[in-house]
Amino acid sequence: MTALTLSSSAAPGLRADAIVIGVAKGAASRSGDLVVAPGAESVDKAYDGRLAGVLETLGASGAEGEVTKLPAPSGLKSPLVVAVGLGAEPEKDSSFAPEALRKAAGVAARALAGSKKAVFVLPLGDAADLGAVAEGLLLGAYSFTAYKENAPSKNDAKAKNGKAPLAEAVLLGGKPRDAAYKAALARATAVAEELNRARDLVNMPPNDLNPEVFASIVQAAGKEHGLKVQVLDVKALEKGGYGGILGVGAGSASGPRLVKLSYTSSKAKKHLALVGKGITYDSGGISLKPAGHNETMKCDMSGAAAVFAAVVSAARLGLEVNVTGWLALAENMPSGSATRPGDVLRMYSGKTVEVLNTDAEGRLVLADALWAASAEKPDAIVDVATLTGAMMLALGSRTFGIMSNDDAFRTAVHEAAEEVGEPAWPMPLPEHLRKGMDSPTADIANMGERMGGGLVAGLFLREFVGEGITWAHLDIAGPAFNDGGPFGYTPKGGTGSAVRTLVRLAELVGSGDLG
Repeated sequence: MTALTLSSSAAPGLRADAIVIGVAKGAASRSGDLVVAPGAESVDKAYDGRLAGVLETLGASGAEGEVTKLPAPSGLKSPLVVAVGLGAEPEKDSSFAPEALRKAAGVAARALAGSKKAVFVLPLGDAADLGAVAEGLLLGAYSFTAYKENAPSKNDAKAKNGKAPLAEAVLLGGKPRDAAYKAALARATAVAEELNRARDLVNMPPNDLNPEVFASIVQAAGKEHGLKVQVLDVKALEKGGYGGILGVGAGSASGPRLVKLSYTSSKAKKHLALVGKGITYDSGGISLKPAGHNETMKCDMSGAAAVFAAVVSAARLGLEVNVTGWLALAENMPSGSATRPGDVLRMYSGKTVEVLNTDAEGRLVLADALWAASAEKPDAIVDVATLTGAMMLALGSRTFGIMSNDDAFRTAVHEAAEEVGEPAWPMPLPEHLRKGMDSPTADIANMGERMGGGLVAGLFLREFVGEGITWAHLDIAGPAFNDGGPFGYTPKGGTGSAVRTLVRLAELVGSGDLG
Protein backbone atom coordinates (compact mmCIF):
# COMPACT_ATOMS: atom_id res chain seq x y z
CA MET A 1 0.00 0.00 0.00
CA THR A 2 1.19 3.51 -0.78
CA ALA A 3 3.14 5.07 2.09
CA LEU A 4 1.88 8.52 3.12
CA THR A 5 3.79 11.29 4.87
CA LEU A 6 2.96 14.87 5.77
CA SER A 7 5.42 17.65 5.02
CA SER A 8 5.58 21.41 5.38
CA SER A 9 8.37 21.73 2.80
CA ALA A 10 7.98 23.74 -0.38
CA ALA A 11 7.12 21.70 -3.45
CA PRO A 12 9.90 23.05 -5.73
CA GLY A 13 12.65 21.75 -3.46
CA LEU A 14 11.35 18.18 -3.09
CA ARG A 15 12.81 15.41 -5.21
CA ALA A 16 10.15 13.07 -6.56
CA ASP A 17 8.97 11.51 -9.79
CA ALA A 18 6.13 14.01 -10.05
CA ILE A 19 4.32 16.91 -8.41
CA VAL A 20 0.51 16.69 -8.39
CA ILE A 21 -1.46 19.94 -8.45
CA GLY A 22 -5.16 20.74 -8.79
CA VAL A 23 -6.78 22.82 -11.51
CA ALA A 24 -10.37 23.94 -11.84
CA LYS A 25 -12.84 25.58 -14.16
CA GLY A 26 -12.87 29.24 -13.25
CA ALA A 27 -15.96 30.82 -11.74
CA ALA A 28 -18.28 32.84 -13.98
CA SER A 29 -16.69 36.05 -12.79
CA ARG A 30 -13.43 34.83 -14.28
CA SER A 31 -14.95 33.98 -17.68
CA GLY A 32 -14.59 30.27 -17.06
CA ASP A 33 -10.83 30.31 -17.58
CA LEU A 34 -8.74 27.50 -16.13
CA VAL A 35 -7.35 28.31 -12.70
CA VAL A 36 -4.60 26.72 -10.65
CA ALA A 37 -5.99 25.57 -7.32
CA PRO A 38 -4.64 26.94 -4.02
CA GLY A 39 -1.54 25.23 -2.72
CA ALA A 40 0.28 25.16 -6.04
CA GLU A 41 1.36 28.80 -6.12
CA SER A 42 5.07 27.91 -5.93
CA VAL A 43 4.67 25.51 -8.85
CA ASP A 44 2.88 28.19 -10.87
CA LYS A 45 5.70 30.62 -10.04
CA ALA A 46 8.22 28.19 -11.56
CA TYR A 47 6.27 28.59 -14.81
CA ASP A 48 6.51 32.39 -14.43
CA GLY A 49 2.82 32.49 -13.50
CA ARG A 50 1.75 31.05 -16.85
CA LEU A 51 0.95 27.48 -15.77
CA ALA A 52 -2.81 27.84 -16.38
CA GLY A 53 -2.19 29.13 -19.92
CA VAL A 54 0.22 26.29 -20.69
CA LEU A 55 -2.29 23.73 -19.46
CA GLU A 56 -5.08 25.29 -21.53
CA THR A 57 -2.82 25.09 -24.59
CA LEU A 58 -2.49 21.35 -23.87
CA GLY A 59 -6.28 21.03 -23.76
CA ALA A 60 -6.86 21.00 -20.01
CA SER A 61 -10.28 22.23 -18.87
CA GLY A 62 -10.25 21.47 -15.13
CA ALA A 63 -13.04 18.89 -15.42
CA GLU A 64 -13.24 16.18 -12.76
CA GLY A 65 -11.20 13.12 -13.66
CA GLU A 66 -9.04 14.96 -16.21
CA VAL A 67 -5.27 14.44 -16.01
CA THR A 68 -2.70 16.53 -17.86
CA LYS A 69 1.03 15.81 -17.65
CA LEU A 70 3.72 18.29 -18.60
CA PRO A 71 7.48 18.60 -18.13
CA ALA A 72 8.61 20.57 -15.10
CA PRO A 73 10.65 23.73 -15.59
CA SER A 74 14.17 24.12 -14.24
CA GLY A 75 12.94 25.60 -10.95
CA LEU A 76 11.50 22.27 -9.79
CA LYS A 77 13.47 19.24 -8.64
CA SER A 78 10.77 16.89 -9.88
CA PRO A 79 10.81 16.23 -13.65
CA LEU A 80 7.03 16.01 -14.10
CA VAL A 81 3.97 18.02 -13.14
CA VAL A 82 0.60 16.27 -13.11
CA ALA A 83 -2.43 18.57 -13.18
CA VAL A 84 -5.66 16.88 -12.10
CA GLY A 85 -9.11 18.40 -12.56
CA LEU A 86 -11.22 19.40 -9.55
CA GLY A 87 -14.30 20.54 -11.44
CA ALA A 88 -15.82 23.97 -10.94
CA GLU A 89 -13.96 26.51 -8.84
CA PRO A 90 -15.85 27.10 -5.57
CA GLU A 91 -17.46 30.42 -4.86
CA LYS A 92 -15.60 33.06 -2.89
CA ASP A 93 -14.91 32.08 0.73
CA SER A 94 -15.78 28.45 -0.06
CA SER A 95 -13.57 25.38 -0.41
CA PHE A 96 -13.50 22.46 -2.78
CA ALA A 97 -15.83 19.67 -1.70
CA PRO A 98 -14.12 16.71 0.01
CA GLU A 99 -15.40 14.34 -2.67
CA ALA A 100 -13.80 16.43 -5.41
CA LEU A 101 -10.50 16.15 -3.53
CA ARG A 102 -10.94 12.37 -3.08
CA LYS A 103 -11.59 11.87 -6.77
CA ALA A 104 -8.71 14.08 -7.86
CA ALA A 105 -6.26 12.30 -5.56
CA GLY A 106 -7.51 8.91 -6.73
CA VAL A 107 -7.20 9.79 -10.41
CA ALA A 108 -3.69 11.13 -9.87
CA ALA A 109 -2.63 8.01 -7.95
CA ARG A 110 -3.81 5.79 -10.79
CA ALA A 111 -2.05 7.98 -13.34
CA LEU A 112 1.20 7.61 -11.40
CA ALA A 113 1.21 3.82 -11.18
CA GLY A 114 4.79 2.66 -11.60
CA SER A 115 6.22 5.73 -9.88
CA LYS A 116 8.22 5.54 -6.67
CA LYS A 117 7.39 8.93 -5.18
CA ALA A 118 5.03 11.81 -5.81
CA VAL A 119 4.35 15.11 -4.08
CA PHE A 120 0.69 16.14 -3.75
CA VAL A 121 -0.14 19.84 -3.39
CA LEU A 122 -3.92 19.76 -3.66
CA PRO A 123 -5.89 22.50 -1.85
CA LEU A 124 -6.30 21.75 1.86
CA GLY A 125 -8.54 23.99 3.91
CA ASP A 126 -8.51 21.88 7.06
CA ALA A 127 -7.76 18.41 8.46
CA ALA A 128 -10.92 16.98 6.88
CA ASP A 129 -9.62 17.96 3.44
CA LEU A 130 -6.36 16.20 4.20
CA GLY A 131 -8.28 13.09 5.18
CA ALA A 132 -10.22 13.21 1.90
CA VAL A 133 -7.03 13.51 -0.17
CA ALA A 134 -5.32 10.70 1.74
CA GLU A 135 -8.33 8.43 1.45
CA GLY A 136 -8.79 9.07 -2.27
CA LEU A 137 -5.10 8.56 -2.92
CA LEU A 138 -4.93 5.21 -1.09
CA LEU A 139 -8.11 3.95 -2.72
CA GLY A 140 -7.07 5.14 -6.18
CA ALA A 141 -3.68 3.46 -5.92
CA TYR A 142 -5.29 0.05 -5.30
CA SER A 143 -4.60 -2.85 -7.64
CA PHE A 144 -5.32 -6.57 -7.40
CA THR A 145 -2.44 -8.60 -8.84
CA ALA A 146 -2.34 -11.64 -6.54
CA TYR A 147 -3.03 -14.01 -9.43
CA LYS A 148 -0.75 -12.39 -12.00
CA GLU A 149 2.47 -14.09 -13.03
CA ASN A 150 5.39 -11.67 -12.66
CA ALA A 151 3.14 -9.22 -10.86
CA PRO A 152 4.72 -5.78 -10.37
CA SER A 153 6.18 -4.84 -7.02
CA LYS A 154 7.80 -1.80 -5.42
CA ASN A 155 11.19 -3.11 -6.55
CA ASP A 156 10.02 -3.80 -10.09
CA ALA A 157 7.67 -0.93 -10.90
CA LYS A 158 7.20 -1.85 -14.55
CA ALA A 159 6.94 -5.63 -14.62
CA LYS A 160 5.44 -7.78 -17.35
CA ASN A 161 1.88 -7.56 -16.02
CA GLY A 162 1.32 -3.86 -15.49
CA LYS A 163 2.74 -1.32 -13.08
CA ALA A 164 3.07 -1.35 -9.30
CA PRO A 165 0.98 1.15 -7.35
CA LEU A 166 2.55 4.49 -6.48
CA ALA A 167 4.99 3.58 -3.70
CA GLU A 168 5.15 6.83 -1.71
CA ALA A 169 3.20 10.07 -1.55
CA VAL A 170 4.15 13.25 0.30
CA LEU A 171 1.18 15.45 1.20
CA LEU A 172 1.86 19.18 1.39
CA GLY A 173 -0.39 21.83 2.88
CA GLY A 174 -1.13 19.95 6.06
CA LYS A 175 0.35 20.43 9.49
CA PRO A 176 2.62 17.48 10.32
CA ARG A 177 2.63 18.18 14.08
CA ASP A 178 -1.03 19.13 14.42
CA ALA A 179 -3.10 16.51 16.27
CA ALA A 180 -6.15 16.98 14.02
CA TYR A 181 -4.13 16.47 10.84
CA LYS A 182 -2.34 13.43 12.24
CA ALA A 183 -5.69 11.96 13.32
CA ALA A 184 -7.21 12.59 9.88
CA LEU A 185 -4.29 10.83 8.22
CA ALA A 186 -4.52 7.90 10.62
CA ARG A 187 -8.27 7.55 10.06
CA ALA A 188 -7.95 7.68 6.29
CA THR A 189 -5.18 5.08 6.37
CA ALA A 190 -7.10 2.64 8.57
CA VAL A 191 -10.35 2.90 6.63
CA ALA A 192 -8.64 2.70 3.23
CA GLU A 193 -6.57 -0.31 4.23
CA GLU A 194 -9.63 -2.19 5.46
CA LEU A 195 -11.70 -1.14 2.45
CA ASN A 196 -8.94 -2.40 0.17
CA ARG A 197 -8.94 -5.68 2.13
CA ALA A 198 -12.65 -5.94 1.33
CA ARG A 199 -11.84 -5.32 -2.34
CA ASP A 200 -9.28 -8.13 -2.23
CA LEU A 201 -11.90 -10.52 -0.86
CA VAL A 202 -14.44 -9.56 -3.51
CA ASN A 203 -11.84 -10.04 -6.24
CA MET A 204 -10.67 -13.44 -5.00
CA PRO A 205 -11.81 -16.30 -7.24
CA PRO A 206 -14.49 -18.51 -5.69
CA ASN A 207 -12.34 -21.64 -5.93
CA ASP A 208 -10.09 -20.01 -3.33
CA LEU A 209 -12.67 -18.14 -1.24
CA ASN A 210 -15.37 -20.42 0.11
CA PRO A 211 -17.27 -19.96 3.40
CA GLU A 212 -14.69 -21.87 5.44
CA VAL A 213 -11.76 -19.86 4.06
CA PHE A 214 -13.63 -16.58 4.53
CA ALA A 215 -14.28 -17.52 8.16
CA SER A 216 -10.61 -18.33 8.72
CA ILE A 217 -9.58 -14.94 7.30
CA VAL A 218 -11.93 -13.24 9.75
CA GLN A 219 -10.52 -15.30 12.62
CA ALA A 220 -6.97 -14.23 11.72
CA ALA A 221 -7.98 -10.57 11.57
CA GLY A 222 -9.82 -10.89 14.85
CA LYS A 223 -6.71 -12.23 16.52
CA GLU A 224 -4.62 -9.41 15.06
CA HIS A 225 -6.96 -6.64 16.23
CA GLY A 226 -8.23 -8.06 19.51
CA LEU A 227 -11.73 -8.90 18.28
CA LYS A 228 -13.89 -11.75 19.47
CA VAL A 229 -14.79 -14.14 16.66
CA GLN A 230 -17.33 -16.96 16.82
CA VAL A 231 -17.81 -19.29 13.86
CA LEU A 232 -20.84 -21.57 13.55
CA ASP A 233 -20.08 -24.47 11.21
CA VAL A 234 -22.63 -26.83 9.68
CA LYS A 235 -23.10 -28.88 12.85
CA ALA A 236 -23.59 -25.76 14.96
CA LEU A 237 -25.99 -24.30 12.40
CA GLU A 238 -28.01 -27.53 12.40
CA LYS A 239 -28.12 -27.59 16.19
CA GLY A 240 -29.21 -23.96 16.28
CA GLY A 241 -31.88 -24.33 13.62
CA TYR A 242 -30.49 -21.88 11.06
CA GLY A 243 -32.64 -23.21 8.23
CA GLY A 244 -32.10 -20.29 5.88
CA ILE A 245 -28.31 -20.46 5.82
CA LEU A 246 -28.33 -24.26 5.71
CA GLY A 247 -30.92 -24.32 2.92
CA VAL A 248 -28.89 -22.00 0.70
CA GLY A 249 -25.65 -23.91 1.31
CA ALA A 250 -27.18 -27.37 0.95
CA GLY A 251 -26.15 -27.83 -2.67
CA SER A 252 -22.46 -27.04 -2.19
CA ALA A 253 -19.53 -29.23 -1.19
CA SER A 254 -18.33 -26.21 0.81
CA GLY A 255 -20.49 -25.98 3.90
CA PRO A 256 -21.97 -22.65 5.07
CA ARG A 257 -20.83 -20.63 8.07
CA LEU A 258 -22.25 -17.90 10.27
CA VAL A 259 -19.47 -15.70 11.63
CA LYS A 260 -19.93 -13.27 14.51
CA LEU A 261 -17.23 -10.62 14.82
CA SER A 262 -17.40 -8.38 17.89
CA TYR A 263 -15.65 -5.13 18.78
CA THR A 264 -16.35 -3.77 22.24
CA SER A 265 -15.33 -0.46 23.78
CA SER A 266 -15.15 0.18 27.50
CA LYS A 267 -16.59 3.65 26.82
CA ALA A 268 -19.48 2.49 24.66
CA LYS A 269 -23.05 3.45 25.46
CA LYS A 270 -24.54 2.18 22.20
CA HIS A 271 -24.47 -1.07 20.23
CA LEU A 272 -24.59 -1.19 16.43
CA ALA A 273 -25.10 -4.53 14.69
CA LEU A 274 -24.05 -5.01 11.05
CA VAL A 275 -25.23 -7.96 8.96
CA GLY A 276 -23.60 -8.90 5.65
CA LYS A 277 -24.66 -11.22 2.84
CA GLY A 278 -21.73 -13.52 2.08
CA ILE A 279 -22.58 -15.75 -0.88
CA THR A 280 -19.05 -16.64 -1.98
CA TYR A 281 -20.42 -17.82 -5.31
CA ASP A 282 -23.98 -17.60 -6.58
CA SER A 283 -24.93 -19.90 -9.44
CA GLY A 284 -28.60 -19.29 -8.69
CA GLY A 285 -28.91 -22.86 -7.39
CA ILE A 286 -31.59 -25.00 -9.06
CA SER A 287 -33.05 -21.73 -10.43
CA LEU A 288 -29.83 -21.43 -12.42
CA LYS A 289 -28.78 -18.02 -13.66
CA PRO A 290 -28.86 -17.56 -17.46
CA ALA A 291 -25.69 -17.47 -19.53
CA GLY A 292 -23.76 -14.25 -19.13
CA HIS A 293 -24.84 -13.70 -15.52
CA ASN A 294 -22.44 -16.07 -13.76
CA GLU A 295 -19.03 -14.64 -14.53
CA THR A 296 -18.91 -12.05 -11.76
CA MET A 297 -20.95 -13.88 -9.13
CA LYS A 298 -17.90 -14.15 -6.90
CA CYS A 299 -18.90 -10.62 -5.85
CA ASP A 300 -22.07 -11.82 -4.10
CA MET A 301 -20.22 -11.74 -0.78
CA SER A 302 -19.55 -8.00 -1.02
CA GLY A 303 -21.94 -7.22 1.84
CA ALA A 304 -20.11 -9.56 4.21
CA ALA A 305 -16.77 -8.11 3.09
CA ALA A 306 -18.06 -4.59 3.82
CA VAL A 307 -19.26 -5.57 7.30
CA PHE A 308 -15.96 -7.31 8.04
CA ALA A 309 -13.98 -4.23 6.97
CA ALA A 310 -16.21 -1.87 8.95
CA VAL A 311 -15.88 -3.81 12.22
CA VAL A 312 -12.10 -4.01 11.90
CA SER A 313 -11.99 -0.29 11.07
CA ALA A 314 -13.99 0.48 14.20
CA ALA A 315 -11.45 -1.46 16.25
CA ARG A 316 -8.47 0.22 14.62
CA LEU A 317 -10.00 3.65 15.20
CA GLY A 318 -10.94 2.85 18.79
CA LEU A 319 -14.52 4.07 18.33
CA GLU A 320 -16.58 4.47 21.49
CA VAL A 321 -19.35 2.15 20.36
CA ASN A 322 -19.86 -1.61 20.41
CA VAL A 323 -20.02 -2.99 16.87
CA THR A 324 -21.01 -6.56 16.07
CA GLY A 325 -20.69 -7.97 12.57
CA TRP A 326 -22.67 -10.99 11.40
CA LEU A 327 -21.39 -12.60 8.21
CA ALA A 328 -23.84 -15.06 6.65
CA LEU A 329 -21.59 -17.18 4.43
CA ALA A 330 -22.71 -19.82 1.94
CA GLU A 331 -22.14 -21.01 -1.61
CA ASN A 332 -25.31 -21.32 -3.71
CA MET A 333 -24.86 -24.30 -6.03
CA PRO A 334 -27.13 -26.78 -7.86
CA SER A 335 -26.78 -30.45 -6.95
CA GLY A 336 -28.77 -33.45 -5.79
CA SER A 337 -28.78 -32.07 -2.27
CA ALA A 338 -29.67 -28.49 -3.21
CA THR A 339 -32.81 -26.75 -2.05
CA ARG A 340 -35.53 -26.95 -4.72
CA PRO A 341 -38.18 -24.44 -5.75
CA GLY A 342 -41.19 -25.43 -3.67
CA ASP A 343 -39.18 -26.53 -0.63
CA VAL A 344 -40.09 -25.06 2.76
CA LEU A 345 -37.35 -23.96 5.15
CA ARG A 346 -37.80 -23.38 8.86
CA MET A 347 -35.77 -20.30 9.70
CA TYR A 348 -33.83 -19.54 12.86
CA SER A 349 -36.75 -17.34 13.97
CA GLY A 350 -39.13 -20.31 13.73
CA LYS A 351 -40.94 -18.78 10.76
CA THR A 352 -41.32 -21.00 7.68
CA VAL A 353 -40.42 -19.83 4.18
CA GLU A 354 -41.56 -21.36 0.90
CA VAL A 355 -38.68 -21.11 -1.56
CA LEU A 356 -40.16 -20.18 -4.93
CA ASN A 357 -36.84 -19.18 -6.46
CA THR A 358 -33.49 -20.48 -5.22
CA ASP A 359 -31.78 -17.47 -6.80
CA ALA A 360 -33.48 -15.28 -4.19
CA GLU A 361 -31.08 -16.79 -1.68
CA GLY A 362 -29.48 -13.71 -0.16
CA ARG A 363 -32.61 -12.81 1.78
CA LEU A 364 -32.68 -16.33 3.25
CA VAL A 365 -29.20 -16.19 4.77
CA LEU A 366 -29.74 -12.60 5.88
CA ALA A 367 -33.00 -13.52 7.59
CA ASP A 368 -31.26 -15.95 9.91
CA ALA A 369 -28.45 -13.51 10.65
CA LEU A 370 -30.88 -10.63 11.26
CA TRP A 371 -32.79 -12.71 13.81
CA ALA A 372 -29.55 -13.70 15.53
CA ALA A 373 -28.46 -10.06 15.65
CA SER A 374 -31.88 -9.02 16.98
CA ALA A 375 -31.54 -11.40 19.92
CA GLU A 376 -28.83 -9.15 21.37
CA LYS A 377 -31.15 -6.12 21.32
CA PRO A 378 -28.74 -3.67 19.64
CA ASP A 379 -29.67 -0.02 19.29
CA ALA A 380 -29.74 -0.41 15.51
CA ILE A 381 -29.14 -3.04 12.83
CA VAL A 382 -27.88 -2.32 9.32
CA ASP A 383 -27.67 -5.10 6.76
CA VAL A 384 -25.67 -4.86 3.55
CA ALA A 385 -26.18 -7.05 0.50
CA THR A 386 -25.81 -7.38 -3.23
CA LEU A 387 -29.43 -8.39 -3.11
CA THR A 388 -31.45 -7.61 -6.24
CA GLY A 389 -30.99 -6.86 -9.90
CA ALA A 390 -34.14 -4.75 -9.51
CA MET A 391 -32.19 -2.22 -7.47
CA MET A 392 -29.70 -1.87 -10.31
CA LEU A 393 -32.56 -1.23 -12.72
CA ALA A 394 -33.89 1.44 -10.39
CA LEU A 395 -30.67 3.22 -9.40
CA GLY A 396 -28.00 2.16 -11.88
CA SER A 397 -24.55 0.78 -11.22
CA ARG A 398 -23.11 3.45 -8.90
CA THR A 399 -25.86 4.10 -6.35
CA PHE A 400 -27.11 1.84 -3.57
CA GLY A 401 -30.63 1.83 -2.17
CA ILE A 402 -31.54 2.40 1.48
CA MET A 403 -34.68 0.97 3.09
CA SER A 404 -35.62 1.19 6.74
CA ASN A 405 -38.38 0.66 9.27
CA ASP A 406 -37.65 4.17 10.58
CA ASP A 407 -37.77 7.20 8.29
CA ALA A 408 -35.43 9.27 10.44
CA PHE A 409 -32.84 6.50 10.52
CA ARG A 410 -33.08 6.03 6.76
CA THR A 411 -32.41 9.75 6.35
CA ALA A 412 -29.44 9.55 8.72
CA VAL A 413 -27.94 6.64 6.79
CA HIS A 414 -28.43 8.50 3.53
CA GLU A 415 -26.73 11.61 4.92
CA ALA A 416 -23.82 9.54 6.22
CA ALA A 417 -23.38 7.94 2.80
CA GLU A 418 -23.43 11.28 1.02
CA GLU A 419 -20.97 12.72 3.55
CA VAL A 420 -18.34 10.09 2.81
CA GLY A 421 -18.89 10.19 -0.94
CA GLU A 422 -20.92 7.03 -1.51
CA PRO A 423 -23.92 7.70 -3.79
CA ALA A 424 -27.09 6.34 -2.20
CA TRP A 425 -30.82 6.93 -2.36
CA PRO A 426 -33.69 6.36 0.11
CA MET A 427 -36.25 3.80 -1.03
CA PRO A 428 -39.73 3.03 0.35
CA LEU A 429 -41.20 -0.15 1.79
CA PRO A 430 -44.73 -0.06 0.32
CA GLU A 431 -47.08 -2.11 2.49
CA HIS A 432 -49.21 -3.25 -0.45
CA LEU A 433 -46.27 -5.29 -1.80
CA ARG A 434 -46.16 -7.47 1.32
CA LYS A 435 -49.30 -9.41 0.29
CA GLY A 436 -47.52 -10.76 -2.78
CA MET A 437 -45.33 -12.90 -0.51
CA ASP A 438 -48.27 -14.68 1.11
CA SER A 439 -47.88 -18.46 0.76
CA PRO A 440 -50.62 -21.11 1.01
CA THR A 441 -48.01 -23.51 2.38
CA ALA A 442 -45.69 -21.52 4.65
CA ASP A 443 -45.65 -18.35 6.71
CA ILE A 444 -44.12 -16.40 3.85
CA ALA A 445 -42.64 -16.98 0.39
CA ASN A 446 -39.21 -15.73 -0.63
CA MET A 447 -40.65 -14.08 -3.74
CA GLY A 448 -43.45 -11.60 -4.36
CA GLU A 449 -44.47 -9.26 -7.13
CA ARG A 450 -41.92 -8.89 -9.91
CA MET A 451 -42.33 -5.14 -10.20
CA GLY A 452 -40.60 -3.46 -7.30
CA GLY A 453 -38.54 -6.56 -6.62
CA GLY A 454 -35.90 -4.67 -4.64
CA LEU A 455 -38.58 -3.29 -2.33
CA VAL A 456 -40.15 -6.74 -1.95
CA ALA A 457 -36.79 -8.06 -0.78
CA GLY A 458 -36.61 -5.29 1.81
CA LEU A 459 -40.09 -6.17 3.06
CA PHE A 460 -39.05 -9.80 3.38
CA LEU A 461 -36.04 -8.88 5.48
CA ARG A 462 -38.13 -6.64 7.71
CA GLU A 463 -40.06 -9.75 8.80
CA PHE A 464 -36.92 -11.03 10.54
CA VAL A 465 -35.95 -7.90 12.47
CA GLY A 466 -36.77 -8.05 16.16
CA GLU A 467 -39.71 -5.99 17.39
CA GLY A 468 -38.82 -2.44 18.32
CA ILE A 469 -35.32 -2.52 16.79
CA THR A 470 -34.33 0.24 14.38
CA TRP A 471 -33.13 -1.30 11.11
CA ALA A 472 -31.87 -0.29 7.69
CA HIS A 473 -31.15 -2.35 4.59
CA LEU A 474 -28.52 -1.32 2.02
CA ASP A 475 -28.88 -2.97 -1.39
CA ILE A 476 -25.44 -2.50 -2.96
CA ALA A 477 -26.04 -4.71 -6.01
CA GLY A 478 -25.09 -1.88 -8.37
CA PRO A 479 -21.92 -0.32 -6.95
CA ALA A 480 -20.36 -3.41 -5.30
CA PHE A 481 -18.59 -4.56 -8.46
CA ASN A 482 -17.39 -2.36 -11.31
CA ASP A 483 -17.55 -4.15 -14.66
CA GLY A 484 -16.34 -1.11 -16.55
CA GLY A 485 -13.17 0.93 -16.49
CA PRO A 486 -11.82 2.63 -13.36
CA PHE A 487 -13.01 6.11 -12.46
CA GLY A 488 -12.05 8.50 -9.69
CA TYR A 489 -10.73 6.33 -6.87
CA THR A 490 -12.88 3.35 -7.93
CA PRO A 491 -11.05 0.45 -9.61
CA LYS A 492 -12.33 -2.16 -11.99
CA GLY A 493 -13.68 -5.15 -10.01
CA GLY A 494 -14.53 -5.09 -6.31
CA THR A 495 -15.14 -1.59 -5.00
CA GLY A 496 -15.63 -1.94 -1.23
CA SER A 497 -19.04 -0.27 -1.47
CA ALA A 498 -20.70 0.70 1.84
CA VAL A 499 -17.58 0.29 4.01
CA ARG A 500 -17.15 4.02 4.52
CA THR A 501 -20.86 4.53 5.17
CA LEU A 502 -20.85 1.85 7.86
CA VAL A 503 -17.75 3.29 9.53
CA ARG A 504 -19.28 6.77 9.53
CA LEU A 505 -22.50 5.39 11.03
CA ALA A 506 -20.51 3.71 13.79
CA GLU A 507 -18.76 7.01 14.52
CA LEU A 508 -22.07 8.86 14.68
CA VAL A 509 -23.70 6.26 16.91
CA GLY A 510 -20.69 6.25 19.21
CA SER A 511 -20.62 10.04 19.51
CA GLY A 512 -24.31 10.20 20.28
CA ASP A 513 -25.05 12.18 17.13
CA LEU A 514 -27.24 9.40 15.73
CA GLY A 515 -29.88 7.74 17.87
